[in-house]
Amino acid sequence: MTENVSLPPADLAHIAPRDKAEILAQALPYIRKFHGKTIVIKYGGNAMTDPGLQQDFAEDVVLLKLVGMNPVVVHGGGPQIEDALAKIGKKGTFIQGMRVTDDETMEVVEWVLAGQVQQDIVGLINVAGGKAVGLTGRDGGLIRARKLKMLDLKDPSKVHDVGNVGEIESIDPSVVKALQDDQFIPVISPLGFGAANENYNINADVVAGKLAEVLKAEKLVMLTNIPGVLNKQGELLTDLSAREIDDLFADGTISGGMLPKIQSALDAAKNGVNTVHIIDGRVPHAMLLEILTDQAYGTMIRSH
Repeated sequence: MTENVSLPPADLAHIAPRDKAEILAQALPYIRKFHGKTIVIKYGGNAMTDPGLQQDFAEDVVLLKLVGMNPVVVHGGGPQIEDALAKIGKKGTFIQGMRVTDDETMEVVEWVLAGQVQQDIVGLINVAGGKAVGLTGRDGGLIRARKLKMLDLKDPSKVHDVGNVGEIESIDPSVVKALQDDQFIPVISPLGFGAANENYNINADVVAGKLAEVLKAEKLVMLTNIPGVLNKQGELLTDLSAREIDDLFADGTISGGMLPKIQSALDAAKNGVNTVHIIDGRVPHAMLLEILTDQAYGTMIRSH
């Protein structure tokens, strides 16, 4: 992540006072509806590396907290991990979109995610007026994991060894709930631990989805580098049911790097999370626009 650069506030002088009041009033029903509700946010992509968007994100999270919602942030860190590996002369390898994580890579992953990236996000939120606290899966026994057995997509009898990559065994959200009740904003690195205290790197989309289920979140918001889910003509699909998503998987509309993201979103929607939003993190304040206005700034997946 880059250093936090303070940018001048956007000039809103051209907006008439009445229009400003209308905009603020439009947020009221949403603030009322989601007051006291938990919103899990998967933070990744450009929103994480562009200084202006970093600041927008931090302000959005703080505002949601101040109007009575409970944001929980789960972050990724792919580009930052790649940079750190390059510095020690290592090249990341991937099998079926999953990073192969040997012991040396795991050390770098832990240092980058739990050290550098997590603490940058905590700092950004605190500077914006919030009270953020960084957690990994070890803290409070939050994420128990086991080694991921990755089946070959073409030959299910073949299992790929991707090293210290984990799948979630269980999530104990008590530490997150305790922090929320005390007005803190949890910022979670997607690292878990196993039965013998071994470390596991877990896909951040998967952690965000599972955490949203366990916390019975009202919403799961995933910031990405695309406008949302697109149809084969490249048009944005703004409102989808879980069943419609299944159809898009079946006909190949959703494929490649979007698969784990959408799969996590779909699982969350099917397991009690009211709505999942896949939004364009390159749009300034995309999160506020998606949650507090009528405007769609991405794809919303409904649980039914």
